[in-house]
Parts: sequence; structure tokens; C-alpha cells
Amino acid sequence: MLYPIMTPSRFVSDLSGSWDFKKFDDVLPAEEWAKAPLQDAMNMPVPSSYNDLTEDAKLRDYAGWVMYERDLAVPKVLKNERVMLRFDAVTHEANIYLNGELIGSHKGGFLPFEIDVTDKLTGGDDRLSVAVSNIIDYTTLPVGGKADMMGGLMGTGPAEIDDNAPRRNNPNFDFFNYSGITRPVRLYTTPKEAYIEDIVLTSEVNDKDAVINYAVKVSGSGECTVTVTDADGKVVAEGTGLNGSLNVKDVQLWQPGEGYMYDVNVKFGDDEYTEPFGIRTVKVDGTQFLINGRPFYFKGYGKHEDTFPNGRGINLPMNTKDISIMKWQGANSFRTSHYPYSEEMMRLCDREGIVVIDETTAVGVNLEFGGGANFQGQKVRTFDKEHGVQTQEHHKDVIRDLISRDKNHACVVMWSIANEPDSYNEGAYDYFKPLYDLARELDPQDRPCTLISVQSAPPDKDVSAELSDVICLNRYYGWYFGAPDLEQSEQALRKEMDFWQKLGKPVVFTEYGADTVMGLHDTTPVMYTEEYQVNYYRMNNRVFDDYECVTGEQVWNFADFATSQSLLRVQGNKKGIFTRDRKPKLAAHYFKERWHQIPDFDYQK
Repeated sequence: MLYPIMTPSRFVSDLSGSWDFKKFDDVLPAEEWAKAPLQDAMNMPVPSSYNDLTEDAKLRDYAGWVMYERDLAVPKVLKNERVMLRFDAVTHEANIYLNGELIGSHKGGFLPFEIDVTDKLTGGDDRLSVAVSNIIDYTTLPVGGKADMMGGLMGTGPAEIDDNAPRRNNPNFDFFNYSGITRPVRLYTTPKEAYIEDIVLTSEVNDKDAVINYAVKVSGSGECTVTVTDADGKVVAEGTGLNGSLNVKDVQLWQPGEGYMYDVNVKFGDDEYTEPFGIRTVKVDGTQFLINGRPFYFKGYGKHEDTFPNGRGINLPMNTKDISIMKWQGANSFRTSHYPYSEEMMRLCDREGIVVIDETTAVGVNLEFGGGANFQGQKVRTFDKEHGVQTQEHHKDVIRDLISRDKNHACVVMWSIANEPDSYNEGAYDYFKPLYDLARELDPQDRPCTLISVQSAPPDKDVSAELSDVICLNRYYGWYFGAPDLEQSEQALRKEMDFWQKLGKPVVFTEYGADTVMGLHDTTPVMYTEEYQVNYYRMNNRVFDDYECVTGEQVWNFADFATSQSLLRVQGNKKGIFTRDRKPKLAAHYFKERWHQIPDFDYQK
């Protein structure tokens, strides 16, 4: 799917602004609400998450459907164009109505979808209505449980006791279930009869030169020309036809920290589109992760799209600030935990040379978490065909949509199929094997695939050992496991690492961290102090440095973030090495010193 841009043949109109908004009356279905303009509606900014934008706790924690609405008028000058209505992300399910008529639906809250409205617009003021559900359950990604993941049985609420109580969501994941139209809504146009639908780009590098392979998907007929220009606007390659290979002499490679981008301009009939493209190679060789043929070391974080008061709503200034902080700290990478991030962030990472592990929305595919998903002690296996999760088909859709969106990004070097799933019990292999196969089939660049392994997964039973190209571990020795005894925790971590070292694959620690309250200090490091967080990281990093299979460290988390309420969360998760408003804790300075001493390539090899 192509990102909407203005070109000589394409017009883009951003529909951001203040929309009418209202919570549903569950007595009436969405189609009834859409028949007439909303009454007694409030104003709601689009894009944003609606949860933190009022002082109403019932709206913050609301579970169910809401309606957004606005008028839509398309200039007459565009009447001979093909007009597309594009939603970058609606969390988690959307029904789209135009003048009361259902024109499209989408499930999945973090990837784009679009609807052809060319023949649906009246030429006057049209009423656009968007019904949005944030309901999570055993069929959605992320997964909702039967009790709150962090609260266990204490998470049991009125809805489980009284059938007449308000519905509630029970996230089987540890971040707040922000909801709404969280990314931009746009109208864009193309020529009507012949237009470019998609562009697929791959590259091959041979010493100082490279080849860009392209495939253009179109509708209609016409001539196709492809032109590649460098960062100075100089033409370096040209070709014709819908498929071809273009030679680029004296290639400038895309590198971590140096996001060199070429522009691939495609003209088909009267349509024109330009796709930025970075040329680089990615390969796994033994215990090494190679970028452009050199052993790369991941330095960075798990992150969240989480700011106040936007929630998960797109925040372009904070994206720029975050990458500035990463470079200040000497980081070179992050993982899009636990869902695909905005296209604007991915395009920014392309330009800035930030390496990305791109993750699906599959978080919570694990009914083993602390009693949270197994309500009142009723044991249910994750992949039980009748009572377990029912997510595999939707999981496939998410993988298709993610790779369709992000396939051309140079910053993306690996696909993460899921975060902390049940990858070790009965049914895990049968669930995940088809998903790996699908990702490998769909990705034109043949990137490595992984899943992010939870600590409760016994290494000898974890299917990621067989299925993953890179072993990605979330490990909390010294926090959830063994704290506050860091010496015993270090011994336990080393014992596990002996197993992974023998496996002969690269290992990246994609989460490790300790909750830390900013400003809490003590002469003797105790849990939750900034001093304990630093000592925790020193211990873990000391172990990493002793195992040559370790090819990266991504701390959990970049910044503090919001979660559901529980006894283990004090206004959210405090594992950030920065506060939610990006003020550094002591650990941030510790990593700044460490990461500036660790090169991007050839570390400890």
C-alpha cells in the first residue's frame, strides 16, 4: 500500500481537525446511529486517542463503540478523479458510513485501510460517520482476557459479577488500551482510468555498484517509466516497463546512523508517484546479524507510541524528539513494541538511519500470564480449539497488511511475529509455523523473522528456537525473577545463556528492565530507586558482553508509559530510562556512556 503524497497527478486532503463525537447507546446498533447527524455530540480532535482528553473517568475506561462524524465536501475540480478515503489507523475496529450508508469495515487498530468513494460522493456536503470499537477479546489482536493481566483475580470487576454492569475490557497486555481514530484520515486522488496501485522494490549490492529491482502494480493500461535519482537530484538510473532491474553505479548504501535515500519515480500513463528507497543488505550468518555484510549490534529500546494527552494518537514533534534523544544516547535501533508504528515514524527512521524491528499487534497470545486470562482459576490452554484464542486468521491478515505497508522501508531489518506469546505449550508450533511461512513468502526482501520470547518459555521447548532466524529474548533476571538479589539473578541468566550460545543463532535482548521512580534515591540501592536500575543494567550487560552470540540489547523501556490500573503499576509502567515527558533517569546517562563506546559494527567479534 502506497503512502499518500502530493504529486503532479495526485492531490491529498488531510481531514484532521475537530470532529463530532459520542459514546454509543448500546440499545441502538451503529447503522441506526449513522442514519442521522449526531445529537448532543462533543468535540473530539482527529487524530488522537479519546481517553485522556476529558476529565471523565468513564470515557477513559470506556469499553464499547463510539461514533465520530464530520461533513465532507470535495471540490468540483476533482470530479473527474478517482477519490480514495484513507484511514491510517482506527483502534481497534471501524465501520465507515457515508450519508448513513455503510461503505467499508476494518479490523485491526494499527494499520491503514482505504475505501474508493469516487462514485459515492454526492458533489455537495456529505456526512462521514465512523463507528469505532475498542473491545478486546480472544479474537482480537492485541488479546483481551477474562480478567486483567496485571490484576489477576483482583482484576475481577462488576461485569463478571453482575450481568447488568457496564462492559469492561481486560487487557492481556501491559499497556493502556488507548482507542479512537489515532492516525490521520485523508482523501487522496489518482487519475481515474489508469493509475499506480503499488510499487515493490528490492536491491542487490555488488562491491561498489547495486541493482534496484522493481515491480509496479497498476490498474488500466499505459506506458511505464522508472527513474532513480540520488539525494542531490541527479538521475542515476532509468528504465521502462512494469518490471525491471536498474543499475546504480558507485552506490551510496543506507547505513545505521546514515540514512541515505534514493528517490524512485514511477510514471504510468498520467499518474506519477515517488517512493524513497534505501539500498542495503540484511543477512543472518551463524551468530551474526549482518547489515551490508558487517556484523551489526543492536543498541536501543522497546518503545511505545504513548504521550500525554495524545495517548496513542500520532505525535510528530515527539517522534522527532525521540530520535534526537536516541542519537544523543548513542542508540541505533528500536522495536515497534507491540504494534506497527505510524508510517510517518517509519519514513523518519529511513531518513535518520534508525534500525527497526517491525512487530505485529500479536501481544497477549498467551493465556499463561499470572492468572489474568484464566478467570477464577479456570485453566484454559492458549491454543485450545474451543476455548482458547481464536486469532490465527486475523494474525495472518495483520502480517499481510504490515508487510504490504512496510516492505520497502530500509529501516526495517526484521519482522517480529508476536510479543511474549505462548510459544512453548501444546499447539504453539502449529499456530506459529504458518505465520512464519506467510511472512517469508510475502516479504520481497527476505528479511529475518522472529518472535519475542517470554521468560516463562523453557528454552528447550520454545518453538522460536526452531522457527526464528534470530532469538529475541524478554528477560527480567533481577526484577520479576530474583530481585533484589542481583548475584543470584546473574547466575540464573548465565545458565540460560549457556543454552542459547550452543544453539548457534544470534541473540538479541529485546526487553530487560526494572521499574524506577524518577527522583527516588538511596545510598544502598533498593528496588524502584534510580541506583538499583543502574546496577540492574550493569549486571545484565556484563553477562551480554561475555557471550558472543549476543548481537544486541534493547532496554525496556525507552520512556515510562500508561497502563491499566493495578497494584503493580503506579500511574503506569515506570521501567523507562526516561520519564514519560522524556526527562533522563540515571540509567539514561549510564547507557549514553556505554553505547557511545560500543560501535554499530564489529562489537566483541
